[in-house]
Amino acid sequence: MRPSKGTHKVSPRPLRRVLAAGSGLLVAGTLAACTPHPSPEVAVRSFLLAWQDGDHAEAARYTTGDPAEVEEALVNVREQLDLASLRFGLGLIEREGESATAAFDVTADLGIGDPTWSYTGEMPLEWGPDGWRITWSSAVIHPELSDDERLAVSYEQPERGQILDREGRELVSADSVTAFGVVPAEMDDKEAGVTELAELLDEEPEPLLNRVRSAPPEQFQPLVLMRDSSVDESLLGEAGRIQGVATEEVRINMSPTVAPALLGEVAGTAEHRVSARVAGPYQAGDTVGLSGLQSIFQRELAGSGTAQVVSLDESGAVTDVLEDWEGERSGGVDTTLDADVQRAAEAALAPLPGRAYLAAVDTASGEVLAAANGSGSASDDSALNGSFVPGGAFTIVGALAALESGAVGPDDQVPCGYETTIDDQTFTNPGQGALSSEFGGPDLARNLAHSCTVGFAGLAPEVGADSVERAALELGIGADWQLPVPASPGSVSVGEGDAGVASAMVGEDGVRVSPLSMALAAATVANGEWNAPTLVPAEGPSPSPETELDEADLEVVRQGMRDAVTTRMPELLGQETEVFGQAARVALGDGTDLHWFVGYQGDVAFALVAEANSATTLVTHHAVNGAQTFLTSLATGVVPGEPTAPAGDATIPDGTSPDEADLTGGGEGGTDAAGW
Repeated sequence: MRPSKGTHKVSPRPLRRVLAAGSGLLVAGTLAACTPHPSPEVAVRSFLLAWQDGDHAEAARYTTGDPAEVEEALVNVREQLDLASLRFGLGLIEREGESATAAFDVTADLGIGDPTWSYTGEMPLEWGPDGWRITWSSAVIHPELSDDERLAVSYEQPERGQILDREGRELVSADSVTAFGVVPAEMDDKEAGVTELAELLDEEPEPLLNRVRSAPPEQFQPLVLMRDSSVDESLLGEAGRIQGVATEEVRINMSPTVAPALLGEVAGTAEHRVSARVAGPYQAGDTVGLSGLQSIFQRELAGSGTAQVVSLDESGAVTDVLEDWEGERSGGVDTTLDADVQRAAEAALAPLPGRAYLAAVDTASGEVLAAANGSGSASDDSALNGSFVPGGAFTIVGALAALESGAVGPDDQVPCGYETTIDDQTFTNPGQGALSSEFGGPDLARNLAHSCTVGFAGLAPEVGADSVERAALELGIGADWQLPVPASPGSVSVGEGDAGVASAMVGEDGVRVSPLSMALAAATVANGEWNAPTLVPAEGPSPSPETELDEADLEVVRQGMRDAVTTRMPELLGQETEVFGQAARVALGDGTDLHWFVGYQGDVAFALVAEANSATTLVTHHAVNGAQTFLTSLATGVVPGEPTAPAGDATIPDGTSPDEADLTGGGEGGTDAAGW
């Protein structure tokens, strides 16, 4: 975490609680009837009990001051500090003739989120016709308070910190915000004025009043923050007609420039109504992270304010600091995100129809480089936390399971017919094609390259459920890891019998993944070792279990992924660095298809899933289009805010649909597809 500089004045943050009386001071016994205050102790005890109970008129009776003035002074103390509770403890009383001095302990609870102020007071007493009475002055309230001074609580809140990418680049913009607030001293009726402002801005008045009650009266108190785009002249005019209301322009780190779902929302503006919605030690005018990293690292980003109990003169100037509590500085949160990769991911998803998500990781470390959604919504976190059927994209796992189980070797034939039936369940290839058996027949890498459902399903009896689950775990799917934000490692639950294994081999029943989990699987194939993901380096990655992946097995998977690109995705061949990947289309049965691309290039592994209407995607493969845009953007750079032209359709030269082109021919004499 990095410290940030600068502070801005805000007032204290108490949320009022019901005053509980009587527990801090022993209840006075029966008083002597003949003399009102027969001893200094009785007078002191009675005065403190009445003050503690909030019976200020009764407390004033035990003093030498004007009863109305003393009552007003004691009432003002409660308002000036906006006290949640006040407790007293009786100390030593020193008596000399007709004079005495009594010490007492004060515990003033300044409210939820603010500290408790404890100090020792002292009051002089004198004997007179009515017995012992407290010699009244403001020093009875606090020994350093003079009669022309009053109390207040001042609060300095640090500027909100930044969220930074791996290069230290800022990911949150400083928004121009209009702060609607009041100068309490300029209001004849604070409650009426603040309530009128609250109604104008559609806020709850009580949290705003809490802020004003204990604030230095001459200082501007920001109460409601509103983005400048939401403020017009008519609103400013209406607010300006309320006595004591003023506005100030401030800049606050609030809006994510990229990855809104991951970075999260910041509340504090009128549209969020943070003063009414957010539980905890926050009040009107504070900024609070509502979601994502802004919420999880709220304390680090917001810091905590420095609170001071001060004395003020009649002009409102601070004359002394009676107590202070140093707050924590706000700081910047370092992340593993790469702003360039994130922008490329967002550019890749922008042209795609329906929901679309992309997650990218560093192949060598598992560090999260990007997490994007096509909607730009701050509430859509499915790039990290989604649960999708992977279909043929999961054949990367199926191929590794087949090799590790010994069901097939790198050079063994793996027949790929038109269909196969296992335990009464029929499996067919995309496009209902097959692979040629000429020249020795297809091997595992060629089945992977062409996403041959029939070939993988046919290996199920020899592979077995345990091998599928083990291979998935070795690639990180279903592994035990955590990020600071919600994220899913995926899961594999192999169904009953050989048909259950066959379904799992091709990513169907019982298999659910997130784009992040598939990006990590691709990174493991590229790197040869699985690494738990990291998003915030200070939090550290989850422990990564030791994996013993055979390099020869991985080479078969890599070859199949490379061949998949060269034979089915020619639009990805123009890159300077080779691209390895697998693409698939999953029919969900409700008129919706999921388009997948899972792969890697250089040190970036990524997975993209896009949702599309089944009737409109016979030719276009949206995930491959998105992958092309993503890789091109990485190579050429993306200008923030500049629209990116959609990638060309993923079609083979003769316009055959991707599903039909996946596998063609079949049996003896068949031929492979020229493109998909």
